[in-house]
Amino acid sequence: MKENMQNLIEYIARSLVDDPTQVEASQRNHGSTHQIQLKVAQEDMGRVIGRNGKVANAMRLLLRVAAAKDNQRVNLVIVEPE
Repeated sequence: MKENMQNLIEYIARSLVDDPTQVEASQRNHGSTHQIQLKVAQEDMGRVIGRNGKVANAMRLLLRVAAAKDNQRVNLVIVEPE
């Protein structure tokens, strides 16, 4: 299930950005909570976050719904590329 959530976020992000080759999602576990880190190109950060964070919040909501089916907790963190 965790890989499905990671794939979901990658799919959504790739459909939003101009450079889908720069999209990378990774997962880390913090106890019972899973954290998905999303990296996109610097130029595409605004597209993924959206105006007032609406796109990012929508992706977080989708993750929460998918995780709730399995009684899990998932957080989405959008990080700047190195």
